[in-house]
Amino acid sequence: MGNKTIIAWTDRTFNIAWGCEKVSPGCKNCYADTLSSRYGFDVWGRNKERRTFGEKHWLEPIGWNGKPHIGVLGKGQPNLVFCSSMCDVFEDHPTITAEREKLWSLIRATPNLHWQLLTKRAERIASNLPGDWGSGYPNVWLGVSIENNDYVHRADHLRDIPAAVRFISYEPALGPLPDLELQGIDWVIYGGESGVGFRPHDLAWPRAMREQCEATGTAFFFKQSSAIRTEMGITLDGETVRMFPVARQ
Repeated sequence: MGNKTIIAWTDRTFNIAWGCEKVSPGCKNCYADTLSSRYGFDVWGRNKERRTFGEKHWLEPIGWNGKPHIGVLGKGQPNLVFCSSMCDVFEDHPTITAEREKLWSLIRATPNLHWQLLTKRAERIASNLPGDWGSGYPNVWLGVSIENNDYVHRADHLRDIPAAVRFISYEPALGPLPDLELQGIDWVIYGGESGVGFRPHDLAWPRAMREQCEATGTAFFFKQSSAIRTEMGITLDGETVRMFPVARQ
């Protein structure tokens, strides 16, 4: 697990657990829920157990740290690790709380990896960071998911937290974000929904976001249009737009 991923904006994935509770419209067609069920794990819902992993799993990133490969940031740059694609690191669940504490130790032990933590629970980030967070771990990128304009407040929580990179995952894009402020945000990833029952998007949404990013100096990454499969329609107006942010020192 984690050695390869089809997610275009990262190099690897690492999960502290499997399972979550759906909290907003973007969760409706959650691929992680579908995948968990396919493998026979009933881990979705507030009162459900979460799937956890043993020592071998937790040692994998130590090996990645010592043997980096050329990743999406290019030669000589750190590999990116998305954590967690099958759960929410900041969920209020006893199992996730315990596993999250293990994660901070792992992140400190892997300075050559840059960890991308993405959550829909933006209001829980600040109170669940480690005591030595300070001005931010230099190898942690903090992000929030925003699927429509009703959830732009998640960015307000994020911008108040010191981090090497602050980013927004505008995926699955379910509407325009006219009230989103990009002050203090380094990166926006745009993605239309994919999978069975995907909800269509309007190209006006990524066009507007690209313009806003250009105006504010925010890196813009167009992942895909809405489609039955991921990575379909990866160009915007005939152009591949896949920028990455520069981490603060």
